Amino acid sequence: MSLLSHPARPLLGLAVIAALAGCAATATATKPTAVEANITTKAVGYLDKSAVPASLDLVPAPPVAGSAALALDEQVSREARALRGSPRFAQAGVDAELGFPEGANHFSCAADIDVDAVKTPALYRLLERSRIDASAATKAAKNHYQRPRPFMVNGEPTCSPKDEEGLRKNGSYPSGHTSIGWAWALILSEIAPDRADAIQARGRNYGESRLVCNVHWQSDILEGRFMGAAAVARLHDNAAFNKDLLAARKEIAAARKAGLHSSRDCAAEEAVLKVRPQSAL
Repeated sequence: MSLLSHPARPLLGLAVIAALAGCAATATATKPTAVEANITTKAVGYLDKSAVPASLDLVPAPPVAGSAALALDEQVSREARALRGSPRFAQAGVDAELGFPEGANHFSCAADIDVDAVKTPALYRLLERSRIDASAATKAAKNHYQRPRPFMVNGEPTCSPKDEEGLRKNGSYPSGHTSIGWAWALILSEIAPDRADAIQARGRNYGESRLVCNVHWQSDILEGRFMGAAAVARLHDNAAFNKDLLAARKEIAAARKAGLHSSRDCAAEEAVLKVRPQSAL
């Protein structure tokens, strides 16, 4: 894999939505995958297994020894590990939690809304179910390549020790958390366009939390974004997703009209998230 191929991935990740939008989905939904091993949920995805993007066909093989791409992975990893013990490392630990209801509000500040199963049920459901589809989109490549995660190579701590046993059995490439975060960013920026820039910035730094956590390489993050975008493209051809998307848009509009905002300390979160590995793409 050439180093030059990677910077294009975030752009391709956005473009792939249009390219894949015509793909069909059927009624049987996908179930949670291994990346969600720490999650107890009865939720299922919107997509039938046959409609889930084929990551093994869509992403190149991970970087090989001696390549410029692997050198970049290692450089970014060193920079990310230097943040251990900092507020950014603590935020990475928060971002590692994908279980609901906690995971529902990772984008609360960016979208300027509190997500609640009772007060915003469609938005809550939209995020919970799309999470499963975006995770499933990475599964084939993860299982095929079984790339070792950074902490398995460098022997240093992660931001989520309780997850390490499961992560050792779950391939690093591409990143499931990043796929989910980028899918959420694309979905939320569509239904809250007044906050689109902040939401997409959050999608980027949500993936970067996996670098800081010492559980993913830079190339895992880039291809995770790509697969998240591919998943959203497929979701747009799913009737149940589109129904929830419309309902969630109305919930956000109602919250705006009522003058409601995120209840989090968003200024503090924004300051922490500005800290990033210097070489990260």
